[in-house]
Amino acid sequence: MSNNLSGGNKMTYLSKVRQKNPLVHNITNIVVTNFTANGLLALGASPFMADAHEEVKDVAKMSAAVVLNIGTLNDHTIQAMLLAGQSANEHGVPVVLDPVGAGATAYRTDVTHKLTSEMQITALRGNVAEVAHVVGASWSIKGVDAGEGEGDAVTLAQQAARKLGCVVIITGKDDIISDGDITYIASNGHPILTKVTGTGCLLSSVVGAFLAVSGGAWLEAAVEAISFYGVAAELAAELTAEQGPGSFQIELLNQLALLTPEKYQELSQIKRLA
Repeated sequence: MSNNLSGGNKMTYLSKVRQKNPLVHNITNIVVTNFTANGLLALGASPFMADAHEEVKDVAKMSAAVVLNIGTLNDHTIQAMLLAGQSANEHGVPVVLDPVGAGATAYRTDVTHKLTSEMQITALRGNVAEVAHVVGASWSIKGVDAGEGEGDAVTLAQQAARKLGCVVIITGKDDIISDGDITYIASNGHPILTKVTGTGCLLSSVVGAFLAVSGGAWLEAAVEAISFYGVAAELAAELTAEQGPGSFQIELLNQLALLTPEKYQELSQIKRLA
């Protein structure tokens, strides 16, 4: 089932990203900085990687989106995230939070609670265990990967969205995107994404780029971002079949640049839940 959330012949958010080249401010982890920057450049956005306390408020103010990723935490980074997020809130800039490993340690969980209580986030993007721990629900976790857990991930996404007042994205075999009232399932993607460090982190920044050009249509832009990334991964996996994750990683960057709105709409698998 193909689905064009933008409707009719409207320009897609993908086209808008490539036309507007939005500045996306990333405070992310040391493992993925290079991959994230290259992925945003391939997509058509403009990455800004800055965490100095002296400038993050100014960078957030002039950016079109701010993405906060807690993958490698320390006191300096936490304060930078607070400064950037609060500045983004003051200037109407959307904020994406990627709570990497929330629930793996009390420290990570506490940091996500601090961030979500001291700023308004626009979108939360994580696996089911991470999202559960951000909002105080119970779910098993091992390291930065979701455990099997028990419960209804769709209900969790909806409840988390209502509690935080934002779009919640739970990524997995099928991706769930909800604002608490309306919920979508996006079914594109490929298992090899789990074999390359940073693919989820890059996805959060891609969400930021789509939100940046959405004009406030946060849910629709988030759905298209998630689905687009999944289609790009499917194409990359097909083109590098049996070559391994290294070749896939490079081809994913290629597909972020080469995938057209028309091809994306043809291959996207999106379902709105009743």
